[in-house]
Amino acid sequence: MLAVRILVSGRRLSDLSYRHNVTPLTRSQYSYSTESNTGSPIQVFTEDETILRSTVRRFAEDRIRPLVRSMDESSTMDRGLQQEMFDAGLMAIEVDPVYSGAGMSFSSALLAIEEVSRVDPSVAVGMDIQNTLCCALMTKYASQQLKDSYLPKLATQYLSAFALSEATSGSDAFALKTTATLDGDNYIINGSKMWISNAGYAGVFFVFANANPSQDYKGITCFLIEKDNPGLSIGPPIDKLGLKSSSTCPLFFDNCKVPVSSVIGDVGQGYRYCIDLLNEGRIGIAAQMIGICQGALDLTLPYLQERKQFGRNVLEYQGISHQVADMLTRLECARLLTYNSARMRSAGLPFVKEAAMAKYYSSELATQLTRCCIDWLGGVGYTREFGVEKLYRDAKIGTIYEGTSNIQLNTIAKYALKDR
Repeated sequence: MLAVRILVSGRRLSDLSYRHNVTPLTRSQYSYSTESNTGSPIQVFTEDETILRSTVRRFAEDRIRPLVRSMDESSTMDRGLQQEMFDAGLMAIEVDPVYSGAGMSFSSALLAIEEVSRVDPSVAVGMDIQNTLCCALMTKYASQQLKDSYLPKLATQYLSAFALSEATSGSDAFALKTTATLDGDNYIINGSKMWISNAGYAGVFFVFANANPSQDYKGITCFLIEKDNPGLSIGPPIDKLGLKSSSTCPLFFDNCKVPVSSVIGDVGQGYRYCIDLLNEGRIGIAAQMIGICQGALDLTLPYLQERKQFGRNVLEYQGISHQVADMLTRLECARLLTYNSARMRSAGLPFVKEAAMAKYYSSELATQLTRCCIDWLGGVGYTREFGVEKLYRDAKIGTIYEGTSNIQLNTIAKYALKDR
């Protein structure tokens, strides 16, 4: 059994432990400290963050790692594991304890995403979307009625999906064609969505549709739609290169009727909510990518220290050790970019450029570093048995989703010119 003791608001909780039934990370009657170490180095964490990080690391090793290969090969998520993550408080890390959330900081959420990604990025992506997009959307913009009804479910049982992308609107996200037509006290939604992560397991969808196409992107509105809502159908899972146990499906809306009360925030403000959330979400993807990098190194470096060729450990050869040193340095840079953008966001500072830099650099590094690990490992790196090839496949999506690398470069360049 694993157990830790957590200091919360100056009081010690009873042992936080888990076997197969996971005790939540915090309890709602306490307020969780989210203060950052102002003036300290970026990688100096609060006591709360340090305990969270070590707890999630052990959870990932004990509960997720034994399932990684079978979930990848079957392209399915273990539903029992998914519920354990809810029970552990990992699916609503920033959500107020009033709604059964953990009440922790944004940086805490990123540390948890990073630690889960070290073991299985497929599991981490669902956790990332739930925390940095869907729960954040509800917390920031939903009506009190929707918060009261759905935030407790998002914290304890409902996986959610962020339904923005369409077949004709990828990087040009606001070119979406799905419409929402007002009909009395309801909206009638028609259209389709593509590449929707979590779709096959989600209990609720946050769907972006244009309620006033004559206003172009300023008609885009966000709707909360439950999976069993008539008129909503979920297409078959898409067979992907990586993140195979993460469900990715198309959605179809055929005269899908939803009440006016299901609108998140204000009509016509969906585009603004998207921009806000995706800027934050990119830091979450950066955290996922540095987790992938660390996970690949965790599997690779011990082998290089043990493997002998021509009478010497492989890592003792300068040609290999210099390549490893270079990758370690780049990973440190990726971490600093990611943690810094998270701290800036938490401090209320402008962070869009920094988030784009973190996402761009970390995702490009993940594809490069995992490839290097396979090269260093040789034949065993190419096998499914060793596990690095899975991380290599999983890493590639980082340069594509939540803004491609070219989109990140556009953002960085735009802000660089603006800052001059």
